[in-house]
Amino acid sequence: MQFPHLHDWPATEAEAVALQHSLVARVDTSAPPTRPIEYVAGCDIAYHLTDPRLFAAVVVLKVSDLSVVEERTVSREVTFPYIPGLLSFREIPALLDTFRELRRAPDAVMLDGQGIAHPRRFGLACHLGLWLDLPCVGCAKSWLAGDHTEPGPNAGDATALTVSGETVGSVVRSATGVKSVYVSPGHKIDVAGATTLVRATLSGYRHPAPTRAAHMAANHLRSGV
Repeated sequence: MQFPHLHDWPATEAEAVALQHSLVARVDTSAPPTRPIEYVAGCDIAYHLTDPRLFAAVVVLKVSDLSVVEERTVSREVTFPYIPGLLSFREIPALLDTFRELRRAPDAVMLDGQGIAHPRRFGLACHLGLWLDLPCVGCAKSWLAGDHTEPGPNAGDATALTVSGETVGSVVRSATGVKSVYVSPGHKIDVAGATTLVRATLSGYRHPAPTRAAHMAANHLRSGV
């Protein structure tokens, strides 16, 4: 898979925040994708327990039956510190290396992280979506920003996630009896489209199928080191 170079990588927190401010205006979450989503790539990162190394995985699934059609993994050194709100600068370089290994581009991307439900409206899914120029959805296990009520108890139940009265995502019960996930669009997809894609890929576990597959692949790579 090929994609153009978006920017060079900053070395400091101040430079990273400034880059987020400069890129956020390019994020488009105003409309659903322009073509059907037949293949979705789930991506995730696992970290070495003691060394500054991470393990990135991208797994492409067919949405109609959630079968895996391609899997790629990469291991590399961590080059940016952990700073809340700046996770993309730590993880995206490795994810981009992994996407470059794909034989074909997916129709959409899903990751364990935030989209516009972010203090600067520029979470991991926004940043990766701009790099890949693909619809990108954040489906996070942890809350970062926004107000919401709890959804109903059944798989697929959802409520709105809002910031200052504006809907920036949804809170979805991804499986009956489990904690909710926080869904927000990152780029080239709207809130409704992001929620629909997550619902279409529920797996019976807290992770939807794409991010669950990527989570297992990243941890499998880590276990072999």
